[in-house]
Amino acid sequence: MRAHVLNTGRTFGVTFDHGEDFFDALSAFCRDHGVRQGYIPSFIGAFAEAEIVGACGKLENPDAPVWDRTHVTNVEAFGAGTIAHDPETGAILPHIHVSAGLKALSADGRTSHLLSARVQFLSELYVVEVISPAMTRPRNPELYDVPLLTFRTPE
Repeated sequence: MRAHVLNTGRTFGVTFDHGEDFFDALSAFCRDHGVRQGYIPSFIGAFAEAEIVGACGKLENPDAPVWDRTHVTNVEAFGAGTIAHDPETGAILPHIHVSAGLKALSADGRTSHLLSARVQFLSELYVVEVISPAMTRPRNPELYDVPLLTFRTPE
């Protein structure tokens, strides 16, 4: 287990516009407001299309992470996640999960890790900035190279 007290900074209400790429808009928001790390306690929105982690076939190793993706369209989504910082590139590293209801299929649901999405009408989210400790997401080669959230304190 890893745990650390999070010293929070600003809290933002953010809306993304129709047609925007969700992750591009999130990166632009972070860049424009100087947010390097934080968490998204919740967001609501609609996506014209999205890709989430998932597979239709039998998994060879159910204990291993799933790297496949599934494409969904016209969904209503509720999600949450974290934003870490890549100290080498300066990029943000979001990790977001969603529950998405497929509107054309009686809101039949899918829940998984969000890989990409294009906003349909709106996305409304809260972003809470974390000032310290540094939140990074290095890959763990002992766990299938999965990027894991870590907390780094200044030395």
